[in-house]
Amino acid sequence: MPAEQAENQSQILAGMLDQPGQIHDLVEGSIGWLSSHALQIVVAIAVASVVYLILTLVKHGFTRLRDHARSPTDLTALIGRTASRTTHFFMTMAAARLVVGYANPPDLIYRTIAFLFTVAAVLQGAIWAREFILGLIERRAGEDNDRSQTLANAMGLIRILVTFALFAIAAVMVLDNLGVNVTGLVAGLGIGGIAIGLAAQGIFSDLFAALSIIFDRPFRQGDAIQYDQTVAIVEHIGLKSTRLRSVDGEAKVISNANLLQKEITNYADIARRRYAMPVGVIYQTPPEKAERIPAILREVVESCGGEFQRAGFAGFGASSLDFEVYFYANGPDIDTAIALRHKIGIGILKRFAEEGLEFAYPTQTTFTAAPDGTMIYPFTRPQDAGVTTG
Repeated sequence: MPAEQAENQSQILAGMLDQPGQIHDLVEGSIGWLSSHALQIVVAIAVASVVYLILTLVKHGFTRLRDHARSPTDLTALIGRTASRTTHFFMTMAAARLVVGYANPPDLIYRTIAFLFTVAAVLQGAIWAREFILGLIERRAGEDNDRSQTLANAMGLIRILVTFALFAIAAVMVLDNLGVNVTGLVAGLGIGGIAIGLAAQGIFSDLFAALSIIFDRPFRQGDAIQYDQTVAIVEHIGLKSTRLRSVDGEAKVISNANLLQKEITNYADIARRRYAMPVGVIYQTPPEKAERIPAILREVVESCGGEFQRAGFAGFGASSLDFEVYFYANGPDIDTAIALRHKIGIGILKRFAEEGLEFAYPTQTTFTAAPDGTMIYPFTRPQDAGVTTG
């Protein structure tokens, strides 16, 4: 089709209803074309039917690919799902557009078929894009087995937003092909979208934060998390806020946007916990016994079922020789980890008692001196120190 005809296509189609003479010419031209090109028309219809049949078989093949995929979220299932949404209108217009040139139709019929094919292609592209985008989102969400009500609500909202955006673009493209000046429409939609976004900024902020929680999954429903000084269990992730239950029993409600701005510690994903246990012995401990303390601590940790990391001398305390032992408690269960820490602590207490190692506690020693400054220790009577009383 010449470029000049393509440029005038929308103006001619838009003016058809306003020019009855053109309609009459179309009818007369069509009758004349049918009578003079009967054989070409029959051949074109036959070829178009074959093309339509091939497209139908291809669609059926993609449908089978979707139905026999290993998983509904598999990539092959996504491709099959997208292709299976091909409409009969698009296949019909695609077949007609492929063969229309061989039948030498009147120029107006040619343009009409070309325009209808453009409309069908734009709408079909929007349908394919919608299915592919939603399929990708559902595939990402399907990696999580927690199909909560929040996810269902979010998917419903996402479907509405994606459908509106894609078909709005398709409508603008169709109107542009009809010769409508869409510049003002696009500008109006843009300004309206900005106004709505500014008016509902807080709502949209929490909404997109909820979508981030659902798809990025920093935590899930039932996880124990900590933010600021609060440790709580996630009870429900909503589109506006998240509800939690603190370890003390209080119900906590916090907006999604505010929650994601905080540093969050998720205790549900802990594979093992590391504990540091300080130990202090008295300064009167013989050096040879103090030297054996790291080995003793290691033996205790391993005998109790913990994973030893390291132990050693930490420093000279105010009233003790300080040692530290580090060990791991494997597994996500906090109760098991606390029980192991308790067992190791009692084991150290028993082993130190067997080894004759004495734990230090805060003490103060008072030294006395004679009037001449001579230190007296242990304590003596004043007269033994040469002090005159009376």
